[in-house]
Amino acid sequence: MPPSPSLPTNSYAPIAVGSPGFSGSAPLGSLACPFCSCTGQAPPCCQCRETVPKSDVRSGADGAPGSSPAGGPLRSRSVTAVSVRVPAKVNLQLSVGPLRDDGYHDLVSVFHAVSLFDELSAEPNEELAVRVEGASAEEVPADGDNLAARAARLLAERIGVHPGVLLRIRKAIPVAGGMAGGSADAAAALVACDRLWNAGLEPGELAELGAAIGSDVPFALLGATAVGLGRGERLSPVPVKGRFHWVFALAEGGLSTPAVYAECDRLRAAHGEWIGAPQVSERLTTALANGDAKELGSALANDLQPAAIMLRPSLRRTLTASRDLGALGALVSGSGPTCAFLAESDAHALDLAAALSDAGVARSIARAYGPVPGATVL
Repeated sequence: MPPSPSLPTNSYAPIAVGSPGFSGSAPLGSLACPFCSCTGQAPPCCQCRETVPKSDVRSGADGAPGSSPAGGPLRSRSVTAVSVRVPAKVNLQLSVGPLRDDGYHDLVSVFHAVSLFDELSAEPNEELAVRVEGASAEEVPADGDNLAARAARLLAERIGVHPGVLLRIRKAIPVAGGMAGGSADAAAALVACDRLWNAGLEPGELAELGAAIGSDVPFALLGATAVGLGRGERLSPVPVKGRFHWVFALAEGGLSTPAVYAECDRLRAAHGEWIGAPQVSERLTTALANGDAKELGSALANDLQPAAIMLRPSLRRTLTASRDLGALGALVSGSGPTCAFLAESDAHALDLAAALSDAGVARSIARAYGPVPGATVL
């Protein structure tokens, strides 16, 4: 069997911190906003992001409590609470390369942020604490294993402050549903605590911290639509024309992402498949650029779908029902078990959602549109 390459080969240049970005753009720390032409220094401006002036960071003794990464005390702006809204994602393409020696896979993932949002608020507290409410809140850890808590702790270590913060999370993104809800909350915590503690980190610095928490966190910060390479954390924005309308079938319970990847590897080995380096689908990116929903629907692809169906056979019935009811495209979102269906228009999405609800093929049905911005201060 030929050795697996360390990186997939394709025409998309990944954005790495401090390196040229997509199509010769600036590094991620000064990336052009996907929604306008700005290249602001603190989070891209567009419709939703405010900047934190660098002048708010003062120099001083390196590593002292309450200091900036450069060492100085952080100037207080009397911020008492910060609220951030962060979207779910759907993988329009998820191509999984062969298993590497380090236990990971090279991926090509086309991420698409959609209008199912979690909201996170951060406020000063004596210690780090997490409170979760909303859909399936009881399934979300409220201790140190929570990804938002890990993000807050990591940021506090980076800037040299005590991680005294209360994180309140209101869930709407499905838990363990293949839509990166935990990673979204981690991204929201980075943005909220950066503002609360007046750290003023660049977007690229936040993305670097996010990648240390999980592969999907950098995209939750960026939003819109992007190709992810490596483990999915190296991002290149993808041009999109217009808006796409989605219906999501939310399943009862979740699926373990490691278990789905392991089942994918098992199925491939059982069938003797040789897997090459994954490639970006030009057909899919062209459909996005042209705003062609029908072509996009036929180009949706997920290499983890057979494994997810093997672990949750009821997903096959859900996918079949959506196609019978007129969805332009249907696939398991990420590692599942949420299923995503593309509609022709908002009205078509409404009709499809009603029909799927009547068919009784899911715990609940949700509608959304994309692309939308990433983690946004409210």
